Amino acid sequence: MKVNANQEVEVKSNLVTGSDLLVQALEKAGVEVVFGYPGGAVLPIYDALHRNDTSFKHVLSRHEQGSIHAAEGYARVSGKPGVVIATSGPGATNLITGITDAMMDSIPLVVFTGQVAEQVIGTDAFQEADMIGITTPVTKYNYQVNNIADLPRIVNEAFHIATTGRPGPVVIDIPKSISETVTINDYEDDFYLPGYQPTVYPNPMQISKITDVLSKAERPVLLAGAGILLSGATEELKQFVNNWEIPVVTTLLGLGSYPGGDNLSLGMGGMHGTYTANTAIYESDLLINIGARFDDRLTGNLQHFAPNAKVAHIDIDPAEIGKNVKTAIPIVADAKQALNVLLQQEVKRGDYTKWLDKLKSNQKKYPLWYDRGDSPISPQWLIEQIHEKSKGEAVVTTDVGQHQMWAAQFYPFKNPDNWVTSGGLGTMGFGFPAAIGAQIAKPDHLVISVVGDGGFQMTLQELAILKSQNLPVKVVILNNDALGMVRQWQETFYEKRYSHSLFSENPDFVKLAESYGIKGMRVSDEKDVPKVLEEAFSHDGPVVIDCRIDRDTCVYPMIAPGKGMHEMIGVTK
Repeated sequence: MKVNANQEVEVKSNLVTGSDLLVQALEKAGVEVVFGYPGGAVLPIYDALHRNDTSFKHVLSRHEQGSIHAAEGYARVSGKPGVVIATSGPGATNLITGITDAMMDSIPLVVFTGQVAEQVIGTDAFQEADMIGITTPVTKYNYQVNNIADLPRIVNEAFHIATTGRPGPVVIDIPKSISETVTINDYEDDFYLPGYQPTVYPNPMQISKITDVLSKAERPVLLAGAGILLSGATEELKQFVNNWEIPVVTTLLGLGSYPGGDNLSLGMGGMHGTYTANTAIYESDLLINIGARFDDRLTGNLQHFAPNAKVAHIDIDPAEIGKNVKTAIPIVADAKQALNVLLQQEVKRGDYTKWLDKLKSNQKKYPLWYDRGDSPISPQWLIEQIHEKSKGEAVVTTDVGQHQMWAAQFYPFKNPDNWVTSGGLGTMGFGFPAAIGAQIAKPDHLVISVVGDGGFQMTLQELAILKSQNLPVKVVILNNDALGMVRQWQETFYEKRYSHSLFSENPDFVKLAESYGIKGMRVSDEKDVPKVLEEAFSHDGPVVIDCRIDRDTCVYPMIAPGKGMHEMIGVTK
């Protein structure tokens, strides 16, 4: 068959590379921002980003770990999947911590890793790493693209998997030979996944069992987890709690799912939870868990976890129900859908008066406490000041450790999706880049990254993004010249043998910030804190504040390893 000149022009105009197909797929998925770092195996992809007029923007990190934690922060605050691109080999393996972190905390990510050309896969080629083998245990699903015709479908499928059911990270490994192949732009992206059909709607009979036991309970407690936030069910939760007058304990990742400071809020439960929250769970006769996975930092010794309670557990992931805690009423469902059905049930509340009175009495007798000192600064008081000066409206991100627990304890979150922290994996270096993603998701919002001097130094190179993107993130360093939580455990459990947990050569964080063209401030006396915070929060650009806090301050109360929720230490001075 002969092809005339017009047909030849038409064919040529419809030719695209695999990288062009990828860019088109990202556009179709509604992606707003991509976090990434270029390298050899993804150069065709980056060339396509340059050649195509994309509606999404690309944010260049200074380390791949910065890219993926920023994507986590963006996803956590926006509710949309975070998107990351990294090159093969070390670029891809630098993402593993963030991928695992997202898997543990149910954060939706779609991660694109470059791979060496198909013809050299398996030969230990330069910068080759088996990303399918490496990421299989820490992803919701992963792909390696072996046929360019599959690329649009795989991308569309990946976004669906990452954001439905229990959210999580999906990795797509793209060989360089696929991304640079020239092809005709006529591939379909439709997909059908008969083996992946998450259960969203609850069994009505199981729901009715919850309201039945609620009508007979005397000491009920509701445990609110991150699943409520992920499903957008905070309003339904409030209505349900108010209808039944059930006291609420939140998990670390569930903070903000129910307003902190409300008369039915008992605060956070777990290792560093409030006395009232933990004893309420211990003494309860009915525990309704919505969207939490009963992890060990919440439960303590399982033998002493809610020993007299009938447990109802609502979770989108059937693998979590009954995994750690024996469950009398298992319900596999989306939290929002389950609460909607619960709200349709008749309210036949039992008499919880004595129970609620006891809990209120405990809150008055055993509040969170701390010692005040003018200099160095009391870290708990500092968090309270941050809350006051931000009017409790800020998005707050943290790493893991003492500063994380103080932020969780002393910054009551009244709104959803304003708390971004690393829970299950406990990742140092997470908080600051996560704040970058959160600020991009909420450009008009005050975003405060509360970090320790240890964790901040793991990803501080991302200060360059604050300058290049003009992001007004406020970084508050709780600087005690130590790995605070490590030091606390060494003090408490290792007879004060402070093995490699104390810093003697921290940088000058003010000069460091200024070297990036960012405003730096330092405060070491409590009387100066209000003025410094007001100045920093009103500044229209990024700020780094070095806050000198007391090195010897510990996080209390605390459930020691192996102990039950009723065996807290440090409940009172």
